[in-house]
Amino acid sequence: MRASQIKPISYLKANAAEVLDRLAENREPMLITQNGEARAVIQDIASYEETQETLALLKILALGNREIDAGKVKPVADVVRRLRAKSNAD
Repeated sequence: MRASQIKPISYLKANAAEVLDRLAENREPMLITQNGEARAVIQDIASYEETQETLALLKILALGNREIDAGKVKPVADVVRRLRAKSNAD
């Protein structure tokens, strides 16, 4: 994180509207410090929503991997054969 992305809480309080504009324009998170310690990270809403979508996809992938590890999968050929048999029976 660049130094320009690290601001004390007093800066946020005094320049809230400017900070929000900058976040939306640059789409880079900002680290907020209090008494010299990192206390929060703020980001624009579009970046936040993208992050949430990415996390949701990663959770789905993790669940799929767990099912694979648990042996809860079937070979594609078996599934295709079953689907074809079902469609031929209809």
